[in-house]
Amino acid sequence: MDFYSLCGAPYGKTRGLIKLFLVMKLTLFIVIVIGCMQVNASGYAQKITLSVKNAPLESVFQEVKKQSGYLFWYENSLLSNTRKVDLDLNEVTLKQALDECFKDQPLSYQIVGNTIVIKSRGLVINRNLEREIRGVVTDSVGPIPGVSIKLKNKTTVGTTTDTYGRFSLKIPDDNAVLIFSMVGYDTQEVPVKNLSVLNVVLKATRNTLDDVVVVAFGTQKKTDMVGSITSIKPSDLKVPSSNLTTALAGRAAGVIAYQRSGEPGQDNADFFIRGVTSFGTGKVNPLILIDGVELGVTELARLRPDDIESFSIMKDATSTALYGARGANGVIYVTTKQGKEGKATISFRAETSMSQATSNVELADPVTFMKLYNEAQYARHPFETPFYPQEKIDATAEGVSPIIYPAVDWRRALFKDRAFNHRYNLNVSGGGKVARYYVAGSLAQDNGVIKMDKINNFNNGIDLKSYTLRANVNIDLTNTTELIVRLNGNFDDYTGPIDGGGDLYNKVIRSNPVNFLPYYPKDAAHRSVQHIMFGGLSDKAFINPYADMVKGYKDYNRSLMLAQLELKQKLSFLTEGLTFRTMMNTNRISRYDIARSYNPFFYQLREYDKRTLDYNVELFNESTGREFLDFTLLGDLREQSTVFYMESALNYNRTFSNKHSLSGLLVYIMRSGTNARAGSLQLSLPSRNLGLSGRTTYGYDNRYFAEFNFGYNGSERFHESKRFGFFPSVGLAWTISNEKFWAPLKGKLNNFRLRATYGLVGNDAIGLDADRFFYLSNVDMNNEYRRFIFGREGSTIKNGINVDRYSNADITWETAYKTNLALELGLFNKVNIQADFFSEKRSSILMKRASIPSTMGLTADLSANVGEATAKGMDISVDYSHNFSNGMWLQSRGNFTYSTNKRTIYEEPTYQKEWWKSMVGYPINQQWGYIAERLFVDDNEVNNSPAQNFGSANVAGDIKYKDVNGDGQITELDMVPIGLPTVPEIVYGLGFSFGFKNFDISTFFQGSAISSFWIDPVKVEPFVGGKQIMKAFSDNHFSPENPDSYALWPRLSTETQANNTQPSTWWINNGSFLRLKQAEVGYSLPSKTARRLKMQNMRFYLSGTNLLLLSHFKLWDIEMGGNGLGYPLQKVFNLGLNVTF
Repeated sequence: MDFYSLCGAPYGKTRGLIKLFLVMKLTLFIVIVIGCMQVNASGYAQKITLSVKNAPLESVFQEVKKQSGYLFWYENSLLSNTRKVDLDLNEVTLKQALDECFKDQPLSYQIVGNTIVIKSRGLVINRNLEREIRGVVTDSVGPIPGVSIKLKNKTTVGTTTDTYGRFSLKIPDDNAVLIFSMVGYDTQEVPVKNLSVLNVVLKATRNTLDDVVVVAFGTQKKTDMVGSITSIKPSDLKVPSSNLTTALAGRAAGVIAYQRSGEPGQDNADFFIRGVTSFGTGKVNPLILIDGVELGVTELARLRPDDIESFSIMKDATSTALYGARGANGVIYVTTKQGKEGKATISFRAETSMSQATSNVELADPVTFMKLYNEAQYARHPFETPFYPQEKIDATAEGVSPIIYPAVDWRRALFKDRAFNHRYNLNVSGGGKVARYYVAGSLAQDNGVIKMDKINNFNNGIDLKSYTLRANVNIDLTNTTELIVRLNGNFDDYTGPIDGGGDLYNKVIRSNPVNFLPYYPKDAAHRSVQHIMFGGLSDKAFINPYADMVKGYKDYNRSLMLAQLELKQKLSFLTEGLTFRTMMNTNRISRYDIARSYNPFFYQLREYDKRTLDYNVELFNESTGREFLDFTLLGDLREQSTVFYMESALNYNRTFSNKHSLSGLLVYIMRSGTNARAGSLQLSLPSRNLGLSGRTTYGYDNRYFAEFNFGYNGSERFHESKRFGFFPSVGLAWTISNEKFWAPLKGKLNNFRLRATYGLVGNDAIGLDADRFFYLSNVDMNNEYRRFIFGREGSTIKNGINVDRYSNADITWETAYKTNLALELGLFNKVNIQADFFSEKRSSILMKRASIPSTMGLTADLSANVGEATAKGMDISVDYSHNFSNGMWLQSRGNFTYSTNKRTIYEEPTYQKEWWKSMVGYPINQQWGYIAERLFVDDNEVNNSPAQNFGSANVAGDIKYKDVNGDGQITELDMVPIGLPTVPEIVYGLGFSFGFKNFDISTFFQGSAISSFWIDPVKVEPFVGGKQIMKAFSDNHFSPENPDSYALWPRLSTETQANNTQPSTWWINNGSFLRLKQAEVGYSLPSKTARRLKMQNMRFYLSGTNLLLLSHFKLWDIEMGGNGLGYPLQKVFNLGLNVTF
C-alpha cells in the first residue's frame, strides 16, 4: 500500500509551492505599485517663487527651505568664495530654482531625501599622479561611507569613501595633505608623509550627528535621553539561526535570557527584562512591539536580522510609562528598515549550516545495563533469581545474534549526528523624491536530527520551513505629509513526528535496550506481511521509541498577515514644531494542527534455538493494529486571532534661543481583538482596550533635562470601579561634561552624565487565562461531582451546579514603583560606559488566600491582590573602539546584569517554631527541599538516625537527610530553602571584533551565574519502568564495591525508592556556565574587484554558534537546566555569502 498517496502527501508537498506562488503574486503587486509611485515621483516638483537682488546664498537657502520644506546641509567654509545672486523666479520647480541659484557658482548640490547637500563643484579624480594612498575612514561606531577626500591646495583632486569607508587616491609626493570632510563631522587635515596606508577617525560635530534612539511613540537624541534604554546593533543579531530570540542572551545589559531546547519550532528562548518581580500566575515577559504593533514571541523569533533597522530594550518606568499596563515588565521595540532615496540597492544573503547536538546524554552499554540491573535487584531483593541470566549477558557481549540477543542503541536508532539547514534573504531598497521602498523576502529551512529510515513510507523527520515577505513604502503626499505603508507576511510549515523531537529524546532513556529490536526483518513466514514488524512485549508495558517515531507525522501551519498605514503630517502652519501622526494596523495570526498516524503492529520473539539460532516472532496485537494512516485533529488545535489597532499622536518639538528645548506628546490608543479559539467560549469573546498617554520633556543648553510621562489605561478584566489606572513617571538628567568647568577634562573624559527616574507602572495580565473577568462568577451548570440522586435505590441521577470561581469586584491592577539611577561615562573618545542601578517594589500581586477556613464550605479558591515583592540590581555596558594607523581596527563590548528579588508579603500559615518554612524574604524562584547530608554508610547508621518514613525501608547507600527541627524524624517541617533561584541573577556577555584590510573576525561569549536547577530523579532513575541507566550513574553509584557516601547516584534499585526521589540538595546543581556563543571570520572583496564585478560589495564568512561550553555540570548542556532529557541545544557551523549590488 502506498502510504504517501493515502495520507494526502502530494498536497503536503505542493502546499509550499502554492504558498510560494501566492507570495510571488503579492510581491509582483507591490513592485507594480512601487513602479507607479516612481512614475508619479518623476512628475512631482516643488513650486518655488523667488525675487531677490544681490542676495547671499545663505538667505536664498532660508527662503527655499521655507517654501519647500527641504533642509540644507553644508560647511560654512564652502560659502566664503561664492557670489551674491539676482533671481526672479515664479512657480518654478525646485530643481529649476536650484540650478539658477548655483549657476556660475563654485558649488553643486545633491538632493538626499528631504535634504539638499551642498558640495564643491568639479571634484575629479586625477589618475596620473605619482603614487597611491589608501585607507579607511571611521567614526566611533564604524566605517563611514561618502566621506569627501580632497588634496589640499588642489581641491579638484579627490575621491569619496565607498560603502565600507574605504578609499584610494593618487598623490604627487610625500608632502601632500589630505582634507577629510563629511556633513556632521569635524573636517580634518592629515599629512600623508611616507605612509601608504592612512586610516582616519572623524569626530562628530557637536549637536549635529547625535545618535538617535527609539523611545515610546517616537525618537530622541541619545544625548537628551532620560530613561533607561539599551540598543542592540542589528549586525549582532545575525547568528546562524532561524530564531532571533536565540541571539538575545548576553547581548544587552538588563536582559536575562536562556534557551531550554534546540528543536526546530520549539527553540524559543525565555527572556526577561531585569529578572522576574512577580510570583503571581500572570504574565512576566516583556511587551514585544514590531513597528509599533504588539506581537508575540514567535513573531519576534521569525523576524530576519537583515530587515531590522533598530532593536531597543526599554527597562525603567520612564521609558515604558506611555505603554501603560502593557509595559509593566519592560518593552522590546523593533523597527524595520525603510527605503532611502537613490537607485535600487539589491542585497542577497545565502547561508548553509550544519547543526549537531552540543552534548548528548551518554547511556551505559547494554551489557553493563544488564549487569547493573541484576545488581539493583540484589541490593533490594537478595534472594531473587537474577532477572538477566549470565548466558544472555555473555551472548549479548559476544554479539551472537542481534535478533535473539538484541543490544539496541536507541539514540543512534532514532537520531543522526547532524542536520543541514539553509537560509536565504533578498531585499531591494531605493526610491525617488516622492516614494521610497524597502521590499524583502526570505526562506529558511531547518531540519531536525531525526533519522528517516527507507523502510518507512513517508517522511516523519522534522522539517520547518519559514517564509517571510515584507514591504515598507514611504510616500511624500506633499512636502508636509508622509504616508507609510507596511505589509508583512510570515508563514511556518512544519512536519515532524507525532510526539515531537523532545519527547522522542526523552523516550530514549525510558526504553530497555535488550528486550527487542526496533523492528524485525521479514522472514519466510512473514514474507507477505505489508506492514513493519515492530518489536514489543505482550506481557508487560513497554516503549518502542522507533515505532513511536515512524507511526505517523504531525503537520502544523502558522501564518501572520499584517497590514499597516501610518500618516505623518507637519502642522508648522499652526505653530513651528507641531506634528500629527496616526497609525492603523490589522493583523491576523492563524494556526492549524493535524496528525496522521496508524497503530503499529507489534511482534514478540516467541521461540528460538540457541544452537541453530533459528527463531520465530509472533504478532500479538492483530486486533488493534492498523495499516493505514488515520486523520486526527491534535487536541482540536485551531486558532485564529485578529487584531485591529489604532494610535493617534500629537507631537510638539521646538528649540528656543538655541538653549531651551521643549517637547510634548499626547497619544490615544485603541485596540480590538478576537480570538477564534476552538473549545473556549470565554477566550473567544472579543476584547477591547483604550488608553491615553502623554510625555513632556524640557532641556536647557544641552546640560539639564527633565521628563514627565503618564499612561492612563483601561482593562476589561476588572470591575468598572477599578477599570482604569493612572501610571505616571518622572525623570531628570544632567550632562556634566557640557558644563564650562569640565572643558579642561574633555580630552580625557569626553562624556559624563547622570540620570534618575522614578515612576509607577501597572499590569492587568494577572491570573490565568480562564480568569478573564474577575468581577463575574464562573458557574458550572452540569457538574458531575455535585450530583443529586433521586428515586428508589438511586435510579435517577442528575448532575448539579457548582461555582468554579467566585466573583470579586475588588481585584485590581498589579502595580510596581520603579527607581533607576544611571551613570554614563566616555573616556578618550574610545571607551563608553553606562551603568544603571535599579530597584522595584511590586504590590497588589494576585495570589490565593491561605487564611480561608475549609469550614466555610467554599467550592473554589479565593484570590486577592495581597502579595508584595521587591527587586534590585544593576546593569552595566562597556564598549571600546580603536582604529590603528596600519589599517587595523578593533572593537570590543561587554555587558553585565545583576538582578535579585524577594517576597516581602506572602500569605501563608504562621510558622512559629519552623520559621524557615516561611517564603517571606526569599527569592521568587527559590527552590525548597530537604538538606541531604550524604548517603547512609551502613545499616547501623540507618537504624540510629532520625526516621525517614517515605514509604520503604532504607538501606546503606540511600540518602540521609538533616533533621532541621530536631524532632527525631524527617517530615515536611524539615524542608528549607535550598540552592539558588532557578532564574539566573547574573547574566553577562563579552565580545570583540577585529579587522585588517579585507579580513574581519569576531567572537562573543555568553555567561550566567547565581542560579541552580533541580534534576527530577524520577525521570532519570535507572531500571524503573524499563529505563536505561546513564553512563555517569553506572560509573559512580553506591555499591558494596564502591561504598562512597558521596557517590553520584544512591544505591541502585529496580523500583522507585521514595526516600531517594525527594526534592533535596542531592539533586540541586549549580547553573553557572560560560559559553563561546558565536565566532565569525569574514573576507570582503576589494572595492576595485567588486566594482569590476558590478557589485558594491561581496563578503564570504564562516561562523559558528554554541562552539564551546565551560561548566562543572557534565550530564547534558547546562543551559537546558532540568530539561536535559529533551531535544539538545545545537552547535552550528555556518557558511555564508552576502552580496550587494
